[in-house]
Amino acid sequence: MPRNDPFSDPARLLRRVYAYVAYRVGDGHAAEDIASETFERALRYRDGFDPRRGDPASWLIGIARRCIADAALRRELPTDEMPEVAIEGHEERAVRRIELAAAVAQLDERDRELVALRFGGDLTAKQIGELLDMHTNAVEVALHRTLAKLRAILDSDEAGQGEPAELQWTPRTQD
Repeated sequence: MPRNDPFSDPARLLRRVYAYVAYRVGDGHAAEDIASETFERALRYRDGFDPRRGDPASWLIGIARRCIADAALRRELPTDEMPEVAIEGHEERAVRRIELAAAVAQLDERDRELVALRFGGDLTAKQIGELLDMHTNAVEVALHRTLAKLRAILDSDEAGQGEPAELQWTPRTQD
């Protein structure tokens, strides 16, 4: 493989891209198709990857964002419907995920994108800023405010239940 090969750790990258896409469109076939299309495009344009402009995960998630937008334009994705979340195994955790998904669905598009990039894509504030053309501090402030909105939504639904683990966030500004 070339020294600057963006696919040096494909399994980790696939997990991160799929997690981001699943945050945006829900688990299942649509997420699998979009993650697959993301890697197909990335392989086609692999020579265009420049490690000076960011890491492979950021590059791939940028491609995934375009794939999601393209799928929405082709009307392959529901636009205003909340994705279904299957309850498998641990009931309490599944219920918390469903509640969190419902709360995230109440956010505006920009805030949902920030949550998906941070928690689905596991990107740092710096990486998100590069993707969205924002300063790192602006991303951190926007994430802080978005999480406050989510907490308020969740608190209004179930007072005293505590904060889901998915909302426990510490700014990651370094990679």
